[in-house]
Amino acid sequence: MQIELTKKEKDIIFWSSFLALMAAGIGFGIRVMSIGLWEGEFSISGDQAGALFGSSLWPIAVGMILFSLIVDKIGYKISMIIAFLSLTGSSIWTLFAKDIESLGLAFVIFGFGHGVVEAVINPLCATMYKNNKSKMLNILHASWPAGVAVGALVFLLLCNGDDPILDDWRPMFWFVLIPAVLFGAGFLISNNYPKDERIENNVSYLEMLREFGGLGIFLAVTFLFYRFSEVAGSLGEGYQRIITSLAVGAATGLLSGIFLKSAGKIMFFILCLIMIPLATAEIATDGWIQVLMKPVMKEDFNMDSGYAIVLSSLIMMTLRFFAGVPLRYMNAPTLLLVSSIFSIVGLFMLASASGSLIILAFVIYAIGQTFYWPTVLGFTAEQFPKGGAMTLNTVSAMGLLTVGIFGIPFLGAVKTNFDAVALEDNNPGLYNKTEQVTDPETGKSVEQLAYSGDKNFFGWDHKTLKKDAALADTSLSAEEASQLENKLDISSRKTIKVAAALPAIMAVAFLLIMLYYKSKGGYKPVILNGKDRQ
Repeated sequence: MQIELTKKEKDIIFWSSFLALMAAGIGFGIRVMSIGLWEGEFSISGDQAGALFGSSLWPIAVGMILFSLIVDKIGYKISMIIAFLSLTGSSIWTLFAKDIESLGLAFVIFGFGHGVVEAVINPLCATMYKNNKSKMLNILHASWPAGVAVGALVFLLLCNGDDPILDDWRPMFWFVLIPAVLFGAGFLISNNYPKDERIENNVSYLEMLREFGGLGIFLAVTFLFYRFSEVAGSLGEGYQRIITSLAVGAATGLLSGIFLKSAGKIMFFILCLIMIPLATAEIATDGWIQVLMKPVMKEDFNMDSGYAIVLSSLIMMTLRFFAGVPLRYMNAPTLLLVSSIFSIVGLFMLASASGSLIILAFVIYAIGQTFYWPTVLGFTAEQFPKGGAMTLNTVSAMGLLTVGIFGIPFLGAVKTNFDAVALEDNNPGLYNKTEQVTDPETGKSVEQLAYSGDKNFFGWDHKTLKKDAALADTSLSAEEASQLENKLDISSRKTIKVAAALPAIMAVAFLLIMLYYKSKGGYKPVILNGKDRQ
């Protein structure tokens, strides 16, 4: 029997959920603004900085998938207490982390807590507002850009400029604790929670897994296995590891499909695949765009590019509150197609625009990013209600898992490759400069390249560069270093144009999905009420 919540009870749960995701967004916003500092602080390359950033993303997927399996058993309140402890504990840990390993572990715990938050609030929202799933999920996820805007603004006000108030970015994680304490209190005082829609309609645990099916399990196991083997340092390099992970995922998916007697819903599998470029287009691009646009924003507006991130985040937040307006005139696949087109235009403009056109480009980019994530969640909730928390959270988890593994490190690799090529073209002597170092295994002195190198990213051989170290080389005068930095900045901005290929892929996919539903008589949400209308 469904528990009927009063309006006050719904409001407390909904806005506590809002604050929980906002807390995660603040942490993300601070990391977005700080990623450009890590190359110099830890003497690492762009792809390594991207991998550190990604260490806060893949655990979100782990938390989401794990708690999707158990949230109905342990309950929403206990789950959110675990999320509260994870977010607050990791934020305090970050304050005192001084090396890349310790920082990476703090980010992992933060990401896990974020995953638990999403595993709870998404099905909770879909259940409380089952007649307005896409609209209310968009409003709920307005909290994410709100948090990103707060995190970015805090950084700009306290840790930016020639004479910053703070000389370290870590203390800003105190600001995560404000919404975290509030959402913790909200869930602590709430005692009545609705039953998940699938439970209310007597859809069994086995039926839920059948919606997910062998294909869904194949994807989940593949990327989880890859991630954990990477953490363990086993199975070789990325390309070798992904082949092994695909084999393990395929075998597990096949056996699970046979046991469940279900391959899963094909459309759900397609949505999971689309989430790979979607998550990279949204989260990975957000992660790097502040770094890539910083020089041109400084030159054209004498302004930190972080303010443009704040602007685009506020646009996203505002538009998500009014998601019900476009959803009156178009269904979820159509809105996602329109969003992809805006993203393509915005990213191409950001890659080359100057002057006032940059602000217009950020606005178009923000409009494109606005409806992606919550509308995919609404799409999933509307079409696969039998899957309950499992399908709803796994489609998100696929994006978050892969953006941490591939997306942000990939754009970091693209950026550092453009940096290295620009240095090689403009100052080959510096690019090929060598230094004497001690081999840790033999103890002998060996010669190696001082700043540049080569690396393989899933079969792609690309050039790497320690940009900050190269620009600080004593052979360069201050004027030469400034001119060279400008040339590298112009070159690395091409990364944004590469990122524009991702929404182009998505646009084709959403167009085909839209045409598919049109051929079936139109897009209609699936209503359970004891029956599956599909």
